[in-house]
Amino acid sequence: MVHQEFIGREAVVAKRGEYFYPCTVHFYRDSPQLVRGSMQFVYDEKGKRYTDFFAGVSVVACGHCNPAITSRTIEQLQQLQHTTTIYLTQPAVDLAERLAEVLPGSMCRTFFVNSGSEANEGALLLARMHTGRQGFLALESGLHGRTNLTMSVTGLPMWRTDRYLAEEVSFIERPYHPELSLDDAATRSLESLKRVLEQKGHSFAAMIVEPIQGNGGMIMPVSWYFRELKALLDEHGVLLIADEIQTGFGRTGAMFAMEHFGVVPDIISMAKALGNGVPVAAFATTDDIALSLNRPSASTFGGNPVSAATALAVLDYIRDERLPERSAELGQRLQAGLLALQERYPELIADVRGTGLMLGAELSGEDAAAAAGITDDILEEMKDRGYLIGKNGVGRNVLAFQPPLIITAGDIDGMIAVLDEVLLQVRNRK
Repeated sequence: MVHQEFIGREAVVAKRGEYFYPCTVHFYRDSPQLVRGSMQFVYDEKGKRYTDFFAGVSVVACGHCNPAITSRTIEQLQQLQHTTTIYLTQPAVDLAERLAEVLPGSMCRTFFVNSGSEANEGALLLARMHTGRQGFLALESGLHGRTNLTMSVTGLPMWRTDRYLAEEVSFIERPYHPELSLDDAATRSLESLKRVLEQKGHSFAAMIVEPIQGNGGMIMPVSWYFRELKALLDEHGVLLIADEIQTGFGRTGAMFAMEHFGVVPDIISMAKALGNGVPVAAFATTDDIALSLNRPSASTFGGNPVSAATALAVLDYIRDERLPERSAELGQRLQAGLLALQERYPELIADVRGTGLMLGAELSGEDAAAAAGITDDILEEMKDRGYLIGKNGVGRNVLAFQPPLIITAGDIDGMIAVLDEVLLQVRNRK
C-alpha cells in the first residue's frame, strides 16, 4: 500500500477556500478529513472511526470499499478501462440485461449516463420526444438535479440557483402538510394536479416525482396517492417519470420505492447506489417509449466498462445479501428507536417518517432558524461521538438516516443510545 501524507483538516479547508467555487460547502464546524472507508465505517486523518449513517446520501448502499465489489472494479480497470458506446463491449450490455430483470413492469431499455442529474435530463428529453409536448409537471419541494432543465423541475428554493430557468414547468402541491393528515394532504395535492391538467393538460410531456422526497424532508405519501396520480396523468396522455436516484436499489425495503405504491412509471431514473461510489446512472423505459429516442446519440463515459462491471457487482451483492429485505427489517428497528426518542423528547422531535433505511426525524425549535440550529448542533455532537448522520428538509431541520444497507442491528442500537444522550444534552441547554 502506498503511504499517503495527510495534510489535515485545516489545510483541506484552506485549499477548498482557495481553489473551489464558494458554492461548495461542507457539514460541521470542525469537519474531519475522511481518508479511509470500510463497509459501514469511515476513518479520519487521525485514525478516528465513524459509523456512517448517511452513506454519501444513499450512495454506498453496499458499504464503503466493499471487497466483493471493488475487486471486480479493479479487475475491469486492469483489463479495459474505457471505450465509448460507438464500440462493442460486453459489461454494458450485460448490465442492461440485468437491469431489465429487476426493473418494474415491462421496462427493458436503458440509456447509461454518469450522474443523477444527467439521468433525469435524459428522462425529460425522452418524454418530450415521445409525446411531442414541451411542458413538465413536478411536485413542490422536489430535487431532481443541477442542470438547467432538472433545476427547472426542482421545487426546493435553495437548489434553484439559475435565475433563467425553463418556464414550461408547473408545480403541484406536494402530498404533505404538517397541519394535515397524509390522506388530506394527498387529496389536496391531487386536486391541485386536476386543476392544472384541466387548464393545460395537453401541453405537458411528463410529470417527474420522487417516490419519497429525500432532500424535501423524507416525505412519503399515503399508499394510494401515486395510483390516483398516475390515473390522472394517463387521462391526459402525460408520462410519469419516477426519480429513484435516492430511493432505488433496496434503500426503502424494496428494489424500487414505487413498488410500495403498486405503480409502474413510464420512465425511471437511477444513479447513486447503482455504482456504490463509482459514477454510473441511467434512465430506463419500455420498448414502445424507447422507440422515440431514435436520433443518433452517445455518452462518452456512460456505461463505460469499469462503471458497468461495478454496477453488475453491485446487483450481484444486492441479490446475494438480500439487501432490500435487510433494509426493511433493519429499517423497522431504526424507526422504532427514533419513535421511542420522539416519545422521550416531544419538544425536540416533531415527526419521524420514511421507510426502510431512508428515515427522517424532523426537529422543532422556537422558529425555523432555531430548529435548523439545533439540527446542526446535533450533527456536530454525533460526529464528535463517532456517528455521521445527514440533514435535509425545506428548513434544513430534518435529521436524515440513510446508512449503508449492510449496517447491523448493533450499529443501530449504538447510534440510538448516543443520540439519546445528545438529545438530553440539547434539552438541558434550553
